[in-house]
Amino acid sequence: MDNAESPAEPGTTRSQSTPRTPPTAPCTVVWSLGRPYVLENNARWVGTDRRGRPQVLTRAELQRRGWSYRRAG
Repeated sequence: MDNAESPAEPGTTRSQSTPRTPPTAPCTVVWSLGRPYVLENNARWVGTDRRGRPQVLTRAELQRRGWSYRRAG
């Protein structure tokens, strides 16, 4: 059987909670308000808005909006 995954990894189990602050590893993908965001240069989160336009968020903005490693259903 496989070992349990670390809470910081994208495949975490439902019983493990999401950390309070967004990750800092470059190229990390997280979900916020149903949209994916990618961390670029450990400085900004890049994704798109509901109309498909590019959207850039700071770490603080992403934290305020809420985020997770999984897309909300």
